[in-house]
Amino acid sequence: QVQLVESGGGLVQTGGSLRLSCAGVGSISGINIMAWYRRVPGKQRDFVALLTPAGATDYAGSVKDRFIISRDNAQVWLQMNNLKPEDTAVYYCYVGSTDHDYWGQGTQVTVSS
Repeated sequence: QVQLVESGGGLVQTGGSLRLSCAGVGSISGINIMAWYRRVPGKQRDFVALLTPAGATDYAGSVKDRFIISRDNAQVWLQMNNLKPEDTAVYYCYVGSTDHDYWGQGTQVTVSS
C-alpha cells in the first residue's frame, strides 16, 4: 500500500514562507489529480490547491497568488508565500487515482502574528 508522507510544516511569522512536500506520489499509477487540503481543529477539511497530470492548476481564493502547487517525478510540493495567521492549519496531501484515493497524515503549519 502506497503511503503519502508530508513534511515541511512548522512555525513561521506572518509574511514568511514555507514549502511543503508530499512524498510517495511517484509510486502511484493512474493519477487523476494531486491536491492539498487543510483543516483547522473543529472545522471541515478545506481545499487549498490542485494539479492535474496535464499541468492545470486551481487554487482556493484565499491562497491564490500566494501559494504554488508543483510536482516532480516523486513528490508534490506546495510553496506557501506571504503566510498569514489564517493559514494556520494541518495541511494534507491528496492523490486521486483511477482505483484509489490516497491521503497523507498531515503536517502542521502555524503562522504567528
